[in-house]
Amino acid sequence: MSARSVTSTSLLRSGVSVWAVVGMLVSFPLSAQTPQGDAASGEVPMTAWGHPDLQGNWTNATLTPFERRSNHGPILTPEQVFAIEQGQADAVAENSQASDPDRPLPPGGDDPVCIDGATTCYNEVYRDPGDRVAVVDGEPRSSLLTRPANGRVPELTPEGRRRAEEYRNLRGQFGDFDHPEVRPLAERCLVSFGSSAGPPMLPNYWYNNNYTIVQNEDHVMIMAEMVHDVRIVRLSEPEPLPGEIRPWFGDSWGRWDGITLVVETTNINPEHPFRGIPASEQMRVIERFTPIDEGSFLYEFTIDDPLHYTEAWGGEIPFRRLNDLVYEYACHEGNYALDNILSGARYQESLEAQEQTEPR
Repeated sequence: MSARSVTSTSLLRSGVSVWAVVGMLVSFPLSAQTPQGDAASGEVPMTAWGHPDLQGNWTNATLTPFERRSNHGPILTPEQVFAIEQGQADAVAENSQASDPDRPLPPGGDDPVCIDGATTCYNEVYRDPGDRVAVVDGEPRSSLLTRPANGRVPELTPEGRRRAEEYRNLRGQFGDFDHPEVRPLAERCLVSFGSSAGPPMLPNYWYNNNYTIVQNEDHVMIMAEMVHDVRIVRLSEPEPLPGEIRPWFGDSWGRWDGITLVVETTNINPEHPFRGIPASEQMRVIERFTPIDEGSFLYEFTIDDPLHYTEAWGGEIPFRRLNDLVYEYACHEGNYALDNILSGARYQESLEAQEQTEPR
């Protein structure tokens, strides 16, 4: 176990008191909790061609929210860590109980665990949002977003607000099931739910927060388990795509800065909005992958979109090695469900039209 993995989480679970935890963290050498400590000691594995080896399976599952809650400081107290992680453990235990086969239909959208409507429901057997908070440099973080200092996404510029409103109005003129293009991208199996594949690569707080990284001398491939999205990062002098070509995951180029892989992505598709805001033609995302030891690396991201946001912003997410297999996420191959959804909508419309024409 690395020094950075010795946290208040594991100590609390072992029955150590909160105040004992505080004392142990204070007395623990800070140098052993930093990336420089492990990197300088030569514990970072290297490839045959001399680059840090990031290959393998990883997970960024965490209970730490993306943005900071108003009643939290940047660093969680041991009591807050315990409350969050024990609360998740209790919820898993309660919601993993065997279901009564004679139970009524689940409540659908009224239940926090049900996501698809009134007739389907996932219980905790199918979910895997993580079981601990994110710890960076020995600090249990209250949010993944750390810049700006309040841990919140900055305000939109006037142009950003105008474009966001224009985007909403464009989509708002259609019904939810008028045509395929207004259905969510993930439902159409085009990109992952939320921003699992990125950039930036964020946990979805649901399941499949796993990744496979493969390297050669001049490329890095990152596959997100969610919808089996694949990003290919080229390691050479950038030859940017023309501005009008904007792939789903943008145009990514990487370079090595010491032991850190730095990836800059531009040309992000505007139809792939991040947290509801489409990417402008000026948006770029800078990602940094810094190995800590064989079992972890620190992922940092910065979003720079001066057309849409009043300042650049970003955060830090610890990735841990996943000592397990990553299976294919088939995402209803052939997408027959979408055809059925739209056909059902047309059938409902025909019934409504028939009711309006029938004499009363």
